[in-house]
Amino acid sequence: MPKIDVNEKLFFNLLGETYSYDILEDRLTCAKAELDEKPDSAAPENERIIKIELNDTNRPDLWSTAGLARQLKLHKNVQAVQPSKTGYTLYNDFLSFADSTKDYGNRVVNVDPALKDIRPFMTAFVISGKPIDEPMLLDIIQTQEKLCWNFGRKRRSISMGVYRYAQIKWPVSYHAVDPDNTSFVPLGFDKPMSCRQIVTEHPKGKEYGHIIADMPKFPLLSDASGDTLSMAPIINSAALGAVQVGDSDLLVEMTGTDMPSLLLATMIVACDFFDAGYKILPCLIKHPYDTGFGKDIVTPLYFQSSASASVKAAQKLLGENLSASEMLAALARMGVEATEKDGIITIMPPPYRNDFLHEVDVIEDIMLGRELPSFKPEKPRDFTIGRLTPLTLLSRKAKSLMIGLGYQEMIFNYLGSKRDYIERMNIDGADVIEVSNPMSENYQFVRPSIIPSLLSAEAVSGNAVYPHKVFEIGKTAFLCDEEVTGTRTRQYLGFLTAASDANFNGAASETASLLYFLNHEYTVEGASDPRFIPGRQARLIVKGKPVGIFGELHPAVLENWDIRVPCTAGELDLEALGTL
Repeated sequence: MPKIDVNEKLFFNLLGETYSYDILEDRLTCAKAELDEKPDSAAPENERIIKIELNDTNRPDLWSTAGLARQLKLHKNVQAVQPSKTGYTLYNDFLSFADSTKDYGNRVVNVDPALKDIRPFMTAFVISGKPIDEPMLLDIIQTQEKLCWNFGRKRRSISMGVYRYAQIKWPVSYHAVDPDNTSFVPLGFDKPMSCRQIVTEHPKGKEYGHIIADMPKFPLLSDASGDTLSMAPIINSAALGAVQVGDSDLLVEMTGTDMPSLLLATMIVACDFFDAGYKILPCLIKHPYDTGFGKDIVTPLYFQSSASASVKAAQKLLGENLSASEMLAALARMGVEATEKDGIITIMPPPYRNDFLHEVDVIEDIMLGRELPSFKPEKPRDFTIGRLTPLTLLSRKAKSLMIGLGYQEMIFNYLGSKRDYIERMNIDGADVIEVSNPMSENYQFVRPSIIPSLLSAEAVSGNAVYPHKVFEIGKTAFLCDEEVTGTRTRQYLGFLTAASDANFNGAASETASLLYFLNHEYTVEGASDPRFIPGRQARLIVKGKPVGIFGELHPAVLENWDIRVPCTAGELDLEALGTL
């Protein structure tokens, strides 16, 4: 879970009051956060750092000092923040509602058509008002790192740059350049380097260069006089991109590959600056191709859609007969504008949030706005006797049998990347469930099979003595039109053997032993699963229904995982077996 470092003085200044740490720890629950470490009381006041851990990753707006202070301030007393105003109306002074017809002066960025297949999208705005002090500058850097690393998938889908506005000649150009014939002085260096050299020799280039290294051209941000601002998403220039304490007017830009995520990140940073007392000046970004929000867009842009929940559903899930007015008040304390009509609560998300995917998300905010201690604890009304389900008993029996066959049990995450679940497995991924708002590409898909998880363990076990025999019993999920939800979750047993003599006959023998002791008769039929070698795989049939598959893994799959020994693998649908 994300952890942030909060400058104590800046944090309490933004809150408008000072809390004891016992009170702060209690107040942090509204942001699903907790105090991780108190500051060193012996340190100078400006250098005291509070470490806070966030227990949820769907609120990137809380990954900064200003964002966290905003939520705590709203939750304590929304009227003290802005009478009769909550949510996005607080930010109407600078918000754009897709209106690119206004005059934005010279704050214009022109995007090169050649960037469409490289790094196509860009947003920007200018902050003005007061000089940046050291705590604020450090918080800007932290926000940039947290957003771009976690939410921006290690800068792959979102990167951020901050520049000295007074030195920039407008309009700004975001264009594609020849990496071998374009040079500038990168941040931290005092001599010009070509874009290609930066990718291979600069510390940030070594860390993030793989994102653009294989592109025919590299993205560059330049002003009207030809001076370089940055090479996104790698490094700023040493001239315009070296922001220092005391700078007042700054240009903030973001580039990336996913426009909704980019717009949300832009809005989060803009609202943070606004709450810290800065004026936000929007910029007009002229894309030569459609972004999903038009070509010419003004950012920061409010793009969120409304969401709704019924009063009855909220009362049922929360277990308390709250009135609609109480629910609206609770949502206001979370910074959410809401109205109620005919028993339906409709909310407009704040511009810095885009996490309302279901009515349960609205109800959760009602709960957090009310605070957990406000709900009366109740004793259970029904008397029940606990017992293990038949599926659990079957799973435990299968686990004992696998251990008896010489396998070692493993436990893996249920979420993973497209690379692991689809590309490395040689499948098309048509039935794989994708998370709509992932915080990281490493947790973007729900696993459709246990075999990729087992291969991930084998891929890092090349130095262990062979044979390797591992298994897992756990959940898998995939798209299914037969279900009301459109998805189906199943309990699977997956197993894998890696050895120089691993072959189809060995896997067939072990599968036969397993099904025999599970009291199931079975037959096999040919299969054409691309994960396995053609002719060296078989589908398991019990009472006329397919319940699993096993065989020798395809060499292409093994090569994708960098595994150097033959492997056999298989999986059984334990839920199907339990009903037959």
